[in-house]
Amino acid sequence: MLDKLEMFLAVTKEQHFGRAAESLGITQPTLSAGIKQLEEQLGVQLIFRGSRYGGLTPEGQSTLVWARRIVGDARQLRQEMRALRHGLAGTVRFAVIPTALTWASVLTARFARRHPAVRFSVLSRSSIDILQMIDNLDADVGLSYLDNEPLGRVSTQPLYRERYRLVCAADAPLAARASVTWADLHDAPLCLLTSEMQNRRIINRCFMLAGIEPQAMVESNSTVMLVAHVEQGDWMTILPAEMATFLTAGKPLVSIPIEGGEQGHAVGLVAPYRDPHTPVIHALLAEARRMAAEA
Repeated sequence: MLDKLEMFLAVTKEQHFGRAAESLGITQPTLSAGIKQLEEQLGVQLIFRGSRYGGLTPEGQSTLVWARRIVGDARQLRQEMRALRHGLAGTVRFAVIPTALTWASVLTARFARRHPAVRFSVLSRSSIDILQMIDNLDADVGLSYLDNEPLGRVSTQPLYRERYRLVCAADAPLAARASVTWADLHDAPLCLLTSEMQNRRIINRCFMLAGIEPQAMVESNSTVMLVAHVEQGDWMTILPAEMATFLTAGKPLVSIPIEGGEQGHAVGLVAPYRDPHTPVIHALLAEARRMAAEA
């Protein structure tokens, strides 16, 4: 039945039989037959369908919860058996908010030195996408905000607290300042992350507390794109301190601390709520704890 549950999860993720079959590397008739066999085994209809996918039945919604749990447990069992035979290995699928990518690189590098057989797939995603990916078993672990918006039932390990800096050209009017306030940026031409990013929502609240509305002249879901615009034009951007330092190194740009506002939100690892965790995720959480203790 496990392979049929994998098929069911693929269909619910893609909401399309053809794309689900392609993602699994099987033909669409094979997929359809597998879903039908699963429905016959369970004695219920799981999916509304005519000529195309029509959503989950109430029984399908309940089955989805169990399917994720069963498939997740099966994957964990395989990882534990592999770890017992060969040590930690395999690929960890890591989803990271854009403003934490520098921290993710430090964590994965430290972990790789201890466990060289483990590989990483690192994707930049919004905080909402990260939770959905973990819930759908599309990501093994995430790096995201921990205390700003609801996370649901997950395991977490704080890494650091976010502080913000203004990034601007070295000859910009504010460049010589030792620090600025949010109110100082009331008419600044800004490049900011797009609204689906939690970082942008935090920054918007910081401006709101200062009684002003940010002038976002450029929006992007890429921090690299934001800094590239600052370097090429008269724009400015706002980034967490570590990201600002990394992206301005060797460039004719400066980063200036921003005082006040709503700062200091915790960022850290987010993993599926399991007891115990897979050996790799358990070791990754332990590495994050060591890293936080040293920060």
